[in-house]
Amino acid sequence: MYFKDIIGQEALKQQLIHSAETGVVPHALLFTEQGGAGAFPLALAYARYLNCTGRTTDDACGHCPSCVKYDILAHPDLHFVFPIVSKKEKKKEICDDYLTEWRSFLKERPYFSLDDWLDYIDAGNSQALIYSKESDEIIRKLSLKIYEATYRILFIWLPEKLHPTCANKLLKIIEEPPPHTVILMVSEHPELILGTILSRAQRIPVKGIQAEDIASAMVSQFNLTTDDAHYVAHLANGNYLKAIEAISTGDENRFFLEQFKSMMRNSWARNVRGMKEMADVLAGIGRERQKNFLAYCQHLVRENFVYRFQAPELNYMNREEATFSIKFSPFINERNVFDIMEELALAERHITQNVNAKMVFFDLSLRLTVLIKR
Repeated sequence: MYFKDIIGQEALKQQLIHSAETGVVPHALLFTEQGGAGAFPLALAYARYLNCTGRTTDDACGHCPSCVKYDILAHPDLHFVFPIVSKKEKKKEICDDYLTEWRSFLKERPYFSLDDWLDYIDAGNSQALIYSKESDEIIRKLSLKIYEATYRILFIWLPEKLHPTCANKLLKIIEEPPPHTVILMVSEHPELILGTILSRAQRIPVKGIQAEDIASAMVSQFNLTTDDAHYVAHLANGNYLKAIEAISTGDENRFFLEQFKSMMRNSWARNVRGMKEMADVLAGIGRERQKNFLAYCQHLVRENFVYRFQAPELNYMNREEATFSIKFSPFINERNVFDIMEELALAERHITQNVNAKMVFFDLSLRLTVLIKR
């Protein structure tokens, strides 16, 4: 990943380039975003630029020995830590056990989500974590001599997924790493990171991508017309992954929309059998997707409430969602919107806490039977 490959974020690119050129390189950086803004590729491009021996004023050279190794993500002084699913039967218990899959995954898609990664490794219903055993691996790696780079890079993707034992063991390393070691962390939920880790890192907020930059990318990468590109950029609301989803009408999005329709129709009709069937379906999609579905439901309820005000510039729904909202939006009003949102958020918390998913979704449907008719 090079700076030139990143969509938008010009000010941040210049900030990171200036840091490398002046030698003012913080020992620990935390890139934060809400998803799809490019924090991961930005941090990876920065790591490449730091170690490039032929860098220019705006990017890495792409030809020096360091860049060649970064191209295949196999530099001996580049270490990755990321959420995994422990598979003891396959002896996959630390990040290095997944390193081959991780490198292949990153080469295929510079912009991605946790769900993309979990699908890639066939995680099933398991929740991904950075397990406690990883801390010993990290400490061991950082205790070794730097092989050849100017800066040894420790890359932690989603530090909010660190097991508490692992997080606590890393405090000293993050506060005072070995010389010429830079720790780059990328988070989508910094509020879930251990406070003592937050206080030891310099934060770099990565804001959503400007609509014009997303529109330009849609035109150049996918040959969209200018009008379609601007429509997609509006739907994306700063999230490149949502832009990709909008033009591909992703299977995931269609599945979530159909389940949302089913849940609301069952609740309106007090169809208990339908509620049980829907709960069975959702119980089988895995915890991460269950949480994503509930987040999607909250998004769609919010959008349907706003839809009633007839202000298209405030809505962020694709055409299928907007078509459904023509008839559904009158049922979301001032009398029930906040309570519905609260029930959905509560269900999401219960899923996070490993409450039985069938019970969560069936109970949610029952509660909506009262709220949807207010």
